[in-house]
Amino acid sequence: MANIVWHTKFQILLDLTMDDLDHPELPELWETIYRTDRYYGHRGVPVHQRDLQCGGVCREAGVEAWMHLRLRANGRREAVHERREDEARHTVPMSDEHKAYQERILRAAEEGGFHSDSEVRTRVGRSWIQTDTLVDGADGRRIGWEVQLSSAGSDGLHGVRARAAKAAKNGITPAWHTDRADYAQRHDTHWTRSNSLPAYVIAKTGDLRVISGFRKLDFWRCDVNAVHPCPHGVRRCGKAHATPMPKDVLFDDLVRQTAAGSIVPIQFRTATKLHRFWVTNADQECYNDLLSDATQLPPAREDSTAPARASRNRPTCRPDLSTTTPTQSTPPADHETAPLSLLPAQPTAPAIETEGDPTYRSTAPSHADRSQQPGLESRAGLLDPLVELQEAADNEHRKLQQLNGNEERTRQRLVWFEAACEVQAAITRFAHSKRLNRYEVEKELRGIVRGTEEPSDM
Repeated sequence: MANIVWHTKFQILLDLTMDDLDHPELPELWETIYRTDRYYGHRGVPVHQRDLQCGGVCREAGVEAWMHLRLRANGRREAVHERREDEARHTVPMSDEHKAYQERILRAAEEGGFHSDSEVRTRVGRSWIQTDTLVDGADGRRIGWEVQLSSAGSDGLHGVRARAAKAAKNGITPAWHTDRADYAQRHDTHWTRSNSLPAYVIAKTGDLRVISGFRKLDFWRCDVNAVHPCPHGVRRCGKAHATPMPKDVLFDDLVRQTAAGSIVPIQFRTATKLHRFWVTNADQECYNDLLSDATQLPPAREDSTAPARASRNRPTCRPDLSTTTPTQSTPPADHETAPLSLLPAQPTAPAIETEGDPTYRSTAPSHADRSQQPGLESRAGLLDPLVELQEAADNEHRKLQQLNGNEERTRQRLVWFEAACEVQAAITRFAHSKRLNRYEVEKELRGIVRGTEEPSDM
């Protein structure tokens, strides 16, 4: 049964909880529609030919669920579904994981000083918008969180674009969260994704990480020193472009910062598709400036973000146990079963790995050895700061290969990954400051430190 009925012929919604069916301009509307439906019933007309459909949950899910009317002895008006599976759609219980996400959103919003509530129905004209969790943010912002988990059926995502557009039209910023990769790859609204976790893990106060849906925009000029390919398909156009880069964020921070307005939704258009994701408000302003004049880069902004610090909370992200593609420099066979993807943002093939050379040297060449290599004497002094970082990262990698226990390898892999990230960032800064090709700088650095590649002229 349902309280909202859609009349396909009249193209109106009927609210059975109101005496005038929410249409005061149409007197005796209930008597007319009810007598017509009873007449169809006496004549044996099938329910799917009586012009009445479910206008609530089924219609929002994109399902045509036909109904007929019934009047109880106590005067109660009811609309009954033709099929039992349509009726069951209204009574599906909420999963424990769904409830845990709602509780977490409420707690995170409250800690940020924002009011929030669950299962909020907002009146929109003659219909309703029901939001899983609605957060009232700063400056009149209203963030409507919708949670769609692995337990949702195949019909659970019908009409997402329509529901999101309806919410946005009425001042609610839609924020859809999931734990399914196929849901997160959709572009009908702004999706975010975390790992699939049990309810008790979601509900506790550990660090719940969002691994998809939040991006950092990289602004660059399309010249010979650019790392990214030109989005227009030409060799180098000389214009300024923006490229979205993956970036993790904690779920609690995402809830609070979207309410505060420091993280905002954005629509990023490429040549073939419109992408929807979340960025910082600073990146959004730079992107809008870039669209206003594609020949100039937006002005550089000072990094005002607080320095990274260790979290006192235990992490709640679940390791992704899917197998990773092995590289040529694989560890020994007895280590292949170790979980290799505990860090969601860890690259499958870090730049510090030596590709195409199975004889990876166990020790890095000394400064004296590097000075004797042809063609490197003039570059070694220039790259000395990068050489030290690269040697430190390689040493951490060699320590990882000498460990046997899974826990020790996990800790050492984190140390190695942080060292690799540091040297990659240093290479980027060095190439940008010297106006050099980043790939050539990294290639020559590998040749200096490892002696496995010939340096190239920059």
